[in-house]
Amino acid sequence: MMEDKEAKTIIESLLFMAGEPMTLDSLRKTIEIDKYNTERLVRELIGDYSIKNTGLLIVEVAEGFQMVTNPACAPWVKKLLSTAAPKRPTQSSIETLSIVAYKQPIIKAEIEAIRGVNSDGVVKTLLERRLVKILGRKEAPGRPLMYGTTKEFLQYFGLKDLSGLPTLKEFNETDIPEAPEAGPEQSEAWQPSNEELEGAFRSDDRQSADMEQPQE
Repeated sequence: MMEDKEAKTIIESLLFMAGEPMTLDSLRKTIEIDKYNTERLVRELIGDYSIKNTGLLIVEVAEGFQMVTNPACAPWVKKLLSTAAPKRPTQSSIETLSIVAYKQPIIKAEIEAIRGVNSDGVVKTLLERRLVKILGRKEAPGRPLMYGTTKEFLQYFGLKDLSGLPTLKEFNETDIPEAPEAGPEQSEAWQPSNEELEGAFRSDDRQSADMEQPQE
């Protein structure tokens, strides 16, 4: 039987190389030990890294476990990554993604009613970046497609699950407005800035500086 020390070393290597969250099942199948001991060893590793307070941590995110950089090192990691000049999400992408996150399952017509503009392009982009997915069809005339967020959405914003979403009070709004009945011209109430929306999702205390942004 594999010793705990050896198993933890292997888990450590797998998490380092994966570059994305690994579930307990995928770890268990790879190292071939039972699920109980896999979780026990992962939890021990999380504690070990936390106590050592090194430049790396192991965190639970998007229904799995991932090795990330220590938030305390974020200023220097960001300085290094800034040379690559990654493209920030557009205002329309963040706005649409926020609507989907809070109103899912939601159809495109409802997104457009809230935003007041055509959203074909931005929804297509979010689908391509795997931040939203098709959940099925709504039982309504025309049976329009319904959209919701994905596992990649949770990973991108450093959330364990949807319960980790910030409250709408962080947008200084009591609620995302319902789709207007009289037409899109009445949908101007919800206009938070790109920085407000992205900042509310990705707060410093749960952000990992090395989470890679999805590619265009």
